[in-house]
Amino acid sequence: MKVSEFDYELPEELIAQHPSEKRDLSRLMVLDKKAHTIEHKVFKDILDYLEPGDCLVRNNTKVIPARLYGKKETGANVEFLLLNRIEGDIWESIVRPGNKLHVGAKVIFGDGLLQAEVLETMPGRNKKSRISL
Repeated sequence: MKVSEFDYELPEELIAQHPSEKRDLSRLMVLDKKAHTIEHKVFKDILDYLEPGDCLVRNNTKVIPARLYGKKETGANVEFLLLNRIEGDIWESIVRPGNKLHVGAKVIFGDGLLQAEVLETMPGRNKKSRISL
């Protein structure tokens, strides 16, 4: 299996911005490999699909509220999604539009309350950068 097999387009409007208040009512997509069907259910229905010997993989990652909107020195809008704190005020982040920010670029947030500088850009489909806040 290749990591590239997991690469797909996910429309922004389908990405949850907040967790469901009732977690058992979260959406569940069921793929039936034998029948080649897809069903849309809610998570509490998962027990209808699990059988002895099945492997259930749980993702226990947590999302931090780390989306920042700022402006480049030119006035252009920029969005940062902070992924991992590397140390202190240095973060790994996804930047949109990533191809417009280069090492040394400065971004201002909140009318100058916070400023970031791009320290390093990393290769990849999602333009990642190390920034100092």
